Amino acid sequence: MSATAVHSLWTMAADPVDKIDAPTIEYGQLSPVLIVIGAAVIGVLIEAFVPRKTRYYAQLFLSVVSLAAAFAAVVGLAARGFGTTKAQIAAMGAIAVDGPALFLQGVILLTGIVAIFTFAERRLDPVSHGNRVDSFVAQAGSVPGSEGEQAATKAGFATTEVFPLALFAIGGMLVFPAANDLLTLFIALEVFSLPLYLLCALARRKRLMSQESAVKYFLLGAFASAFTLFGIALLYGYAGSVSYATVADVVEGNVKTVDPALADTMGNDALLLIGVAMVVMGLLFKVGAVPFHMWTPDVYQGAPTPVTGFMAAATKVAAFGALLRLLYVVLPGLRWDWRPVMWGVAVITMLGGAIIAITQTDIKRLLAYSSVAHAGFILAGVIATTPDGISSVLFYLAAYSFVTIGAFAVVTLVRDAGGEATHLSKWAGLGRRSPLVAAVFAVFLLAFAGIPLTSGFAGKFAVFKAAAEGGAGPLVVVGVLSSAIAAFFYIRVIVLMFFSEPKADGPTVAVPSPLTMTAIGVGVAVTLVLGVAPQYFLDLANQAGVFVR
Repeated sequence: MSATAVHSLWTMAADPVDKIDAPTIEYGQLSPVLIVIGAAVIGVLIEAFVPRKTRYYAQLFLSVVSLAAAFAAVVGLAARGFGTTKAQIAAMGAIAVDGPALFLQGVILLTGIVAIFTFAERRLDPVSHGNRVDSFVAQAGSVPGSEGEQAATKAGFATTEVFPLALFAIGGMLVFPAANDLLTLFIALEVFSLPLYLLCALARRKRLMSQESAVKYFLLGAFASAFTLFGIALLYGYAGSVSYATVADVVEGNVKTVDPALADTMGNDALLLIGVAMVVMGLLFKVGAVPFHMWTPDVYQGAPTPVTGFMAAATKVAAFGALLRLLYVVLPGLRWDWRPVMWGVAVITMLGGAIIAITQTDIKRLLAYSSVAHAGFILAGVIATTPDGISSVLFYLAAYSFVTIGAFAVVTLVRDAGGEATHLSKWAGLGRRSPLVAAVFAVFLLAFAGIPLTSGFAGKFAVFKAAAEGGAGPLVVVGVLSSAIAAFFYIRVIVLMFFSEPKADGPTVAVPSPLTMTAIGVGVAVTLVLGVAPQYFLDLANQAGVFVR
């Protein structure tokens, strides 16, 4: 072939048939996510270039300022009407900017700030080689108990990488409930899961247990992610698109023109039902619903307690937000198929979490099963399929997240020679030894139990009311029975603290820095304010309860 012929072929091939348009990105509407991810990247650079002595202060300052700035951005977007009248789909259809997204992002950011305070706590452990130490291992790469670990501890090393890891996790969590297509959903899932796997392995005390919990979480999380991805592939095969709106149109039969390549698979219900089951399974794993809860007690017990508190609160908020959007935006046309399954999951989650919690002897495992039971209560609101269902779930998540971080922050204070004293027998007589700490923990336990004048009561009442009005009356009966069972083991801990004799060799209560005091104080304040005067926040959740389609 002559050179001219080759040249003419080349020019023909190079002629643009359709110009690829540059994507239009609404940076202002995505600013909360961009601020947090940007700060996380700067945090990585701080680890590389800032001297070791000043890293802790630089990371703490950067984390708190960036999360506060991102929260201000969320409030700014809500004030400009993006939660209500101006709600829209941003970033070429990838992210929804609407009421539920902004509300949940605000909760995640506030929870994140409080969690960062617990991460930064350095007064609880005794001073080691002249250095104050936190809950995290001196050098993550060293073998537990090895000379390398002892040398790192002696040199006063600190794993300040936990701050950028937490920021990356929060960045992923901000995208997760706002994702408006299945691929964005999956990427957000991985962005917030991977840092959490790492954070779980970094406990200073009981390192082998911590590493075991991280491996369990990673392996089971990888399985759940694989199921989610397989489900996404099947839904793509069913609808020919990963966009929520397009999948919803195909489910409801509103598609006018069908691509010939998709004519054979589009409308194949087997692809739809198996795909939905797999994606929902991945989300139920993240919220810790039975039977996908097996990782919860082991990981909560093994992870550093500040990480457990952060994970228990923020992950639930993000995952329930994503589950709500998937069921209410993509699958309202499939309601008769997914509601009975969710009924079953909610019932076994409420009863399973409450009954197994009774047998626990470790306070962190008890709170883990308690969080499983709470996932069941929140699912009751999800099943309502009414606007009240959405707003009640939003309110419950906001109330639950602060109580959880506060409760785990209190757990970090009760210590013996081996670190945190998490065995229940060690808590006997705590009310006589340290009345204030025991009273604060009792407030959190009463909120978990749903006793009136606490945020837990207002949240449960809202969720059960929405479920009853949505036609799920029997579910509410099961919920109330489960709450009664759960109240037994919460009250049992209170009785143990206040009405048992303290042991002579019992644990001491460490005096925390203002950071942990703030975290616990915020938890108590939110618990009481949402319990005594919940109406303003219920109205706020109500206004934020409309998804953009």
